[in-house]
Amino acid sequence: MKLSGRNAIITGANRGFGFAVAKKFVEEGASVVICGRDADQLKKAVDTLKTRSSQNQIIIGLPLDVSDEENVKKLVTTAIDKLKRIDIVVNNAGVYGPKGLIEDVDSKEWISAIHINLLSVFFMCKWILPQMKKNNSGKIINLSGGGATAPLPRISAYAASKAAVVRLTETLAEECRDYSIDINAIAPGALNTRLLDEILESGPDAVGQSFYEKAQKQKADGGTPLDIGASLCVYLASSESDGITGKLISAVWDPWQDLAQYREDLKNSDIYTLRRIVGKDRGKNWET
Repeated sequence: MKLSGRNAIITGANRGFGFAVAKKFVEEGASVVICGRDADQLKKAVDTLKTRSSQNQIIIGLPLDVSDEENVKKLVTTAIDKLKRIDIVVNNAGVYGPKGLIEDVDSKEWISAIHINLLSVFFMCKWILPQMKKNNSGKIINLSGGGATAPLPRISAYAASKAAVVRLTETLAEECRDYSIDINAIAPGALNTRLLDEILESGPDAVGQSFYEKAQKQKADGGTPLDIGASLCVYLASSESDGITGKLISAVWDPWQDLAQYREDLKNSDIYTLRRIVGKDRGKNWET
């Protein structure tokens, strides 16, 4: 049981990938506090998780919106009050936001997506890190994805916010190096969740023909199993990954099961990070 005796907060865990992570954590022995905006769906998730837990594990669900700082303060305070300490946080809550050319999208919807995808991570880190620093330990896992590593025309709020999450991850990892707190971002793969359904419902006029066709193919093929990314979260939440921090790790493409043996190489390199590419990196002698 890789997470036996550990306590975790998982946001956006009433369904989809967040729920898959919560199930994995419970199966590995963790107590969890999960949250989501849909109270009915959250209750179903908690009931299911309780059937997979032992008598020693605590499962709590709080219906709230983590894009609001007061809600995040309530979440962290309640979690610490009920579980006494929090060892792990998974910042999973996220949305695509408005779809379309930037001059056509609704500004309030665009800003709302930034609040949900980026500010929720900021709020959670702001309020949980003092406790983790006091304990001199902790694991924070932030959800990023393809939006951070490549342009996403017509889904600009998502792309901008997820890239920002990675840079926030890298920055906070440096701030917390002296406290044995590991902070990483993950790309879980092309998941068949409600976000994919959103793309298909929006249609090719909103998201672009090529992205729409890619989504159709993903839906037909089944996408990346949720279990792969959830297993990566277990790895990053466990002691196996101690010292691996400030990285964006792909659940599908990176050899994350073996990263512990490359710990020193990762510590002293920019592998699995976002960096600016200059001419000489591509064989061009443009710089003087």
